[in-house]
Amino acid sequence: MDADVVSTFQMTGQDVPWLLARLAERRPDHPVLVWEPRSGEVQTWTYSQFWADVRRLAAGLQRNGIKKGDKVIIHSDNSPEMVLAWYACATVGAAGVTTNTRSVAAELTYFTDHTNAVAAITQPQYAAVVAASGPNLKWIAVTSDNSGEPATAEQAVPGLLSFDDLFADIEEFIPRPAEPMLPVGIMFTSGTTSRPKAVVHTHANTLWGTRVGPDNIGADPDSVYLIFLPFFHVNAQSWSMWSILGVGGTVVLQPKFSSSRFWEVVVKHSVSHISLIPFVYLAVQGQPIPENKLKAAVFGAIAPPLENLIGCRVLAAYGMTETVTHATRSGLHGDIPPGSLGKATPGYETLIVDPETGEVLDDGRVGELWLRGTRGIQLFLEYYDNDDANKKSFTEDGWFKTGDMVRMGDGGAIFYTERDKDMLKVGGENVSSKEVEDLCRTVPGVGDVAIVGRSHPMLDVVPVAFVIKGANAPADAELEAAILELCKQNLSDFKVPRAAYFVDDFPRATLEKIAKNQLRDIADAMPEPF
Repeated sequence: MDADVVSTFQMTGQDVPWLLARLAERRPDHPVLVWEPRSGEVQTWTYSQFWADVRRLAAGLQRNGIKKGDKVIIHSDNSPEMVLAWYACATVGAAGVTTNTRSVAAELTYFTDHTNAVAAITQPQYAAVVAASGPNLKWIAVTSDNSGEPATAEQAVPGLLSFDDLFADIEEFIPRPAEPMLPVGIMFTSGTTSRPKAVVHTHANTLWGTRVGPDNIGADPDSVYLIFLPFFHVNAQSWSMWSILGVGGTVVLQPKFSSSRFWEVVVKHSVSHISLIPFVYLAVQGQPIPENKLKAAVFGAIAPPLENLIGCRVLAAYGMTETVTHATRSGLHGDIPPGSLGKATPGYETLIVDPETGEVLDDGRVGELWLRGTRGIQLFLEYYDNDDANKKSFTEDGWFKTGDMVRMGDGGAIFYTERDKDMLKVGGENVSSKEVEDLCRTVPGVGDVAIVGRSHPMLDVVPVAFVIKGANAPADAELEAAILELCKQNLSDFKVPRAAYFVDDFPRATLEKIAKNQLRDIADAMPEPF
């Protein structure tokens, strides 16, 4: 019997609304979502209240023409409306397309057009850009405020729906049979190709996250996960919330990370789990640590020795949007060498492969990490409407090529070495060097360009451009200004180069490839551009 058929069979009759209904029945009065805004009143949804509001919103979506298979843009900072909208789309059978709110109009147009989205839900602060980017959308609904902050008169866009008016009576909701492999959400992720790829998750992917995530992080029904990272990324959506739904725990949602309120919120809500990235622990270091509070901080990479800094166990894990949840883990009680990513999470298979020869490397040599699982369950279903990317990313026998370079250490633990040189990690955001390079090459006077990451004390790296001038190029300052302005108009702010450095040629490695490691060293030696 085909292994994928067997895996899919395990999800028969189950999907996201099935999960929410069971949780509402089993833990009706337990809080699932606590909204902790920067100012104003805290709001709490129990599992029964959350499921009721999801169905009311799902009924309103149906009344407004949303049906199974539709795509709905959800362009919002963290807010309860964003969470309700995603789960209401899932309940209808539509897919919520969560997009980065730092995107500019050109990027948002691409997201809308590429997914064939039919409607959008957003906030007053983004209503104008959503309307301009999606002229063919059937409707756009706007929340009453901006993640708890009042909307301004300047943010009003005539002719748009009110998010509050989307709610209908529960009795109007028309349920549907469970379809585990139905797409439930789409996130855009930067790779080494020029345009972001649309990662499709299924209902079965969500269920997988609820089953495996809790064990990876040591969650139980009393666990409370503080979410301050963006809900439009997989960390908040899956690593955090799906893990908590798996045990019937509680999520505390903040609009954004707040260093001044971090420990206050942790104590106030008895938070047990957080996701930890560099800017978080750098921002809170030196603050007094309350006793017996946090249980675990999940670090999506090599976990540095931070226990004394954050006051709890720091768990190393590896994953990406395509892997749904943590594909490797250290675990609360695992015997994992310090500095490693741990070992494969049950349900995933791993290989370390020489990308040039295909040789499997189990002797400490560096190779590319490959992962295997059932697509639509352990791994994402596909890159939406991108056959070329799907073919390049998967082998014929189902291995997914992550692009991450690793090595095997003692006892089979996996050690990270570096990401593909064309991928930058800027303050937790993935940036494709090639996407930025392709845009920069359209500037008159640019002969060639190489984008690399320059070290940054808070963001890890920021992009900078090395430029070879072309014919009739203007002066350096004028050309730099033109490059940066074009990037600001067409790219999210974290993708925009902080500076342009002009060179006669690039340092070269084997086969005349650009030696980006040398360019990074040169960039780090330059005066600070930030």
